[in-house]
Order: sequence, then structure tokens, then C-alpha cells
Amino acid sequence: MAAALALSSSPRHRWRLPGTATGWFTGWFLLAWIGVVVLPLLIISAFSFFSMRQYQIVYDPTLDTWIGLAETGRWVVVLRTIRFAVSVTFLEILVAFPFALWLAKGCRSNAVRAGIITLLTIPFFIDASSRIIVWRSILGTNGVINNLLVGSGLIDKPLTWLLYSDFAVSFGMFGSYFPTAVFPIFLTLSLIDDDLIKASSDLGGSRLQTLRFVILPLAMPGIVGGIVFTFVPLMAAWIEPQLLGGGQVNLLGQSIQSALSNLNYPVAAALSTVVIGVLVLLLAVLIVSLRGRFSMSSLFQSLDR
Repeated sequence: MAAALALSSSPRHRWRLPGTATGWFTGWFLLAWIGVVVLPLLIISAFSFFSMRQYQIVYDPTLDTWIGLAETGRWVVVLRTIRFAVSVTFLEILVAFPFALWLAKGCRSNAVRAGIITLLTIPFFIDASSRIIVWRSILGTNGVINNLLVGSGLIDKPLTWLLYSDFAVSFGMFGSYFPTAVFPIFLTLSLIDDDLIKASSDLGGSRLQTLRFVILPLAMPGIVGGIVFTFVPLMAAWIEPQLLGGGQVNLLGQSIQSALSNLNYPVAAALSTVVIGVLVLLLAVLIVSLRGRFSMSSLFQSLDR
């Protein structure tokens, strides 16, 4: 009995289940995953092959919806959305990585670290529309920035491109999804043993070499997580284009919302299928390009310490 208790309290065995229980749990988990995640996606894709007639769905398979999307130029909206998502995600990771590195390894004050983490989590508890619409009073022609620039004599007239432009939409997206880029990287960097970094320095490695050969490879799961958790919601974002784009920046999220508002479910399903396809392609590219460097399970294996 004592030996059994000792074995169960051992760090190497505390999460293990008997073989039968593991198989049972895995089977039910796969069924739940298929029912909650995969099945709804398949249903959405299936709806894209139906049509609408007098606000009623006609369940006769047809390609009319897809042909209509191609003929109306909706593919331009798809390309524009991908461009926004890729560019904003790149900037997010470019800024989030050094920030997360400082927060995990450079910040020596626990109080400051806790305060910053709290500030990063606050936006999750505030309505997105309320957060975004504030930028109108800051970026507008009569906003805070233009008033300061005109008042200081740096410019003669307000800058009109600060609001209702590609810049405004990108800026709003950057602020909205910065926490989702920081947190996965921060968590992974926090799990890196400081002794590894010290060992690199003791062996004569410079800071740049330590960053390149020690920190970056170990932080790669967090970087991949940051890319996924940022790119995925950006592909379906509609609040930022609607509030900061002024009708001049149309993205997929807005098109889906417009189709749903008009009760045109096949078009909304087709556009959603495009988003799903792009995300599956992204995940496939990430898995293939990073194959051999780490497995996706490494995102969780480091937690078992």
C-alpha cells in the first residue's frame, strides 16, 4: 500500500492512467472533438452548396453560391483580408517577442510583471466595440493627435489618413490582438531554465548567439502559438474594419456579417468556408515548415515539471 502511494505521488507517474482508462478517455475525447468542432465546420461547408429562395434555404446541391462569389469579385476581399492578417500578425510577433522576452527574463520586479499581465488581460473583459470606438476620438481629424500636431505647429492641417483608412484598421487590429500574441510566447519563455541561458554565456556565447541558438529554438512553440492565436481571429475580424474603416476597408468578417444580416446563409457559409480553408492551409504550412524542430505536443510537455 505504501509503495502504491509512493508511486502515485511520484512526479513521473502522477498524471498516468491505466491503459483501459486512457483508451476510454481518448475515445470519448475524440468523439467530443468531432461533435463540437469538426461536425459544425462540415455543416457550414455543406450550407455553402445550397441556395436561398424567398428567404428559405433550398436543399438542392448547387455551385451557384461559389460562382456568384467569383463573379462578384469577392475573391478580392479574400486577398485583402489575407494581406491584413499576414501583415498585422508579422508586426504583432515582431513586437510581442522582445516584449515577452523582457517580461519573462528581463523584468526583475514581480509587482511590475503582475501589473503588466493584468493590463494585458483587462481588454478580454471589455466589449470590443467599446475598446475600438475610443480610437475615433484619438485618430480623427478633430482628435487628440491632430490637435496636438496642429497646435504644436508640426503640421498645417489635420492628417486625414489617421482614421477611416488601412492604417486605422491595422492599428486597431494590432492593439486588439497584441495580448494573444504575447501570452503564448511569454508562457514558453517563462519555462526556459535560466541555467541554460547562463550556460551559454559561460561557454562564451554572446547575447545574440544565446538568443539565436538557445532562446529562439526553445521559444518556437510559443511563437507558433502566438501566430495561430493572432492570425485566426484576424481572418474573421469585423469590428475594427467597421468602426475604423469607415466603409472604405471591406474584409471577410464584414462580408460574413452582412450576409448574415441579410439572411443569406449560403453566402455566409461559403465565406466562412474560405476562412476555414485559409486557416487549415496556414496550419499545414506551419507543421511542414517546422517539422523535425519540435512536435506540437511540446507546447504542453514542458508544463509537466
